[in-house]
Amino acid sequence: MPTEVHPSPTSAPSSAAPAVIELRGITKRFPGVVANRDIDLVVRAGEIHALVGENGAGKSTLMKVLYGMYHPEEGQILVNGVPTTFRGPNDAIAAGVGMVHQHFMLADNFTVLENIILGSEPRSAGRIDVQAARDRIDKISGDYGLGLDPDAIVEDLTVADRQRVEIAKVLFRGARVLILDEPTAVLVPQEVDELFEHLQEMTAEGLAIVFISHKLDEVLKVADAITVIRRGTTVATVDPGSVTARQLAELLVGSELPKPDTRESTVTDVVQLSVTGLSLSAPSGKAILDDITFEVHRGEIAGFAGVEGNGQSELVEALLGLVKPNSGRVVVDGHDVSTDTTSERRNLGIAVVPEDRHRQALLLASPLWENRVLGHTHDERFFTSWGWMKRRAAVADTVRIMSDYDVRAPGADSLVGSLSGGNQQKLIIGRELESDPSILIAAHPTRGVDVGAQAAIWDRIRTARARGLATVLISADLEELIGLSDTLYVIYRGKLVAKLDPASVTPQVLGTYMTGAATKEASA
Repeated sequence: MPTEVHPSPTSAPSSAAPAVIELRGITKRFPGVVANRDIDLVVRAGEIHALVGENGAGKSTLMKVLYGMYHPEEGQILVNGVPTTFRGPNDAIAAGVGMVHQHFMLADNFTVLENIILGSEPRSAGRIDVQAARDRIDKISGDYGLGLDPDAIVEDLTVADRQRVEIAKVLFRGARVLILDEPTAVLVPQEVDELFEHLQEMTAEGLAIVFISHKLDEVLKVADAITVIRRGTTVATVDPGSVTARQLAELLVGSELPKPDTRESTVTDVVQLSVTGLSLSAPSGKAILDDITFEVHRGEIAGFAGVEGNGQSELVEALLGLVKPNSGRVVVDGHDVSTDTTSERRNLGIAVVPEDRHRQALLLASPLWENRVLGHTHDERFFTSWGWMKRRAAVADTVRIMSDYDVRAPGADSLVGSLSGGNQQKLIIGRELESDPSILIAAHPTRGVDVGAQAAIWDRIRTARARGLATVLISADLEELIGLSDTLYVIYRGKLVAKLDPASVTPQVLGTYMTGAATKEASA
């Protein structure tokens, strides 16, 4: 039975440090929904304050209130003890509150300096004072150990370097409170450790950090205080030293922390997907994919690890026929599909969970039932031979998926954009797995979802694997990759540099291959 945890809202240790941000009784309503209800939050100078909760619990809404993007119907925001009203993000920035979003907002063809000062350019005699900007960036970089090169082109930077640029942008604008939204989602373990060192240096200088994450082990490692939000309100603020990851998971969702471990092997001798010599170059001639060769058998999950920007997205696009490689073959169940369209490949049994659900998988302004049939226009269950949609059948099947996959929404007519990220993702998983595919291409299937939704998605992938599904799994979550995969590949600068045994590899070792620290090919 789960261990009962009943921490009080004041169980976190008291601090002599002054409160820089206080949220008192914050309530935010939308039509038919109370997103935040009577929320209290105190963030102190020199503190990393973690904010955790299920998808849909109200974390994002609360941070948008703090950042001036939403206006609460009730409650107060106090900055350094002074009641404050933010009319927009500019007011929040002026008050010293900055936000680093999960998805970076950088111009790839600009330098680090140009990205940092964009919109806040220091001027002298009517011109941009580049030297003043450079001096200030150098000071910020030195004070907080960011190690930035102002002249570097952002396109050439690693993901971790880009994140440091985003942090420097906020600090350049004078932020003393940093909101970090899922800052470790795309980092390997070594980069996570480096980030935590930078955060400690910042708090040592008196900065306050609001750290939003679904990775409870990381939260416990880095946070000075943890506030749990459930169903739109705060249920506890706890001392990280007084709770375990298991207990924290119970506070979040009422159950133990899920594990991605896949048990008995279901791998067969039948090759379901064969990729040979797949190469793709950029217009400049730079290799994006370099002679990619691998096989995935029925009942096998082939995991692909790599720091973002090393060819994973392009590999997915090439497998789906969205880009035309320079060379190579893709064979699905014995059929050469190298010249086939995306639709033709889908009709052969390829299902896909894309990495960006909002841009690539959903129509946010459309109801659930329309999204259920999206990408399945040849399914005779939902479309006539003349192409007319069978609305009643689509609605009925959507209701079934909502029940089977625990998609929480008022009904099939609800707009997808009103669902939390976890429920949107479960709808996508249900839509794709219920098409009876032979191959699943899953790119970051649990990114940005809470532990409850994560466990549900893992269970569905494992169940489909046991039925013979061949799966290509791309993820930045190394525990997920190691736990689910039967075979593990590492992609670095567009090339498969290692084939590893998930049963014996550690996240740390995997990280060395992903960052290029270990370039020697390994074999399970």
